[in-house]
Amino acid sequence: MRIVSLLPSATEIICSLGLADSLVGVSHECDYPAQVATLPKVTTSLIPETASSKEIDALVRERLKTSKALYSLNQSALQSLKPDFIVTQALCDVCAVAEEEVRAVVCKLPDNPQVINLAPMTLAQVFESMLQVGRAVGKEEHANFVVKAHQKRVDEVVLRSKQMIKNPRVAFLEWLDPPFSSGHWTPELIAMAGGIELIGRSGQPSRTLEWREVADAKPEMLFIAACGFNVERTMQDLFVLEKVTMQKEFASLRPDNIFVADGSQYFNRPGPRLVDSLEILAHAIDPTIHPLPTHLQPATKVNK
Repeated sequence: MRIVSLLPSATEIICSLGLADSLVGVSHECDYPAQVATLPKVTTSLIPETASSKEIDALVRERLKTSKALYSLNQSALQSLKPDFIVTQALCDVCAVAEEEVRAVVCKLPDNPQVINLAPMTLAQVFESMLQVGRAVGKEEHANFVVKAHQKRVDEVVLRSKQMIKNPRVAFLEWLDPPFSSGHWTPELIAMAGGIELIGRSGQPSRTLEWREVADAKPEMLFIAACGFNVERTMQDLFVLEKVTMQKEFASLRPDNIFVADGSQYFNRPGPRLVDSLEILAHAIDPTIHPLPTHLQPATKVNK
């Protein structure tokens, strides 16, 4: 069995199901688990590495107008890998190779590989995506076992959250310049962790905000996991907002706590590590009730 993954979350799903040895190609962004780093890359990014957050946002908006993705597919590389299965997504119009491009390329491949298209909007649908992949490749029983183990961890967080005396008001941001609300599965993760999401809505896409809207929500906690950015890159944007831009609305924010997490590895990848994301978030909300598993690093607390 030969599998090509066109997005990081699919790669993580495939590996979580014990199929890492069947992976023959991945996207340029696939970096977890570490063993996939040496696999052939079948996609490239059109985003300049030096682009600022504002420039990336402008590029995304321009691409949305033309229904073009920010990534391109290397047809010759894909053809040489002779996949039996190609796992892709239809969730985001710009965050992976466009679905129509994938299908156009697949039609030209001689072996007619099966395309597995994932489009989860909630945590339950992420788990269903794992089962979907398992069914497609003949590993349904193992996929069920893996999903049940992840659901058990989720249930344990939810049970502990019921012990909380006070549920903090949380504003979760997926981008900073301009600010974006949380969306999709993240608001429900916040609720499971014992927080109250003030702006984002479960099962709905994230949306562009004004800093005034964030300030008016009066969050007690500001949690930031910028899509595709690690902690260090997100902290750079925070520095610009605090020291350079000095936006009045941003300056008026007075949350009790500000946390930054790795949005590249967690929260924005609809795969098995959303459970890790939940545990990181829960620990930040109330570390006395939610101990952090030893394999995880806590979110970074920002000094105000």
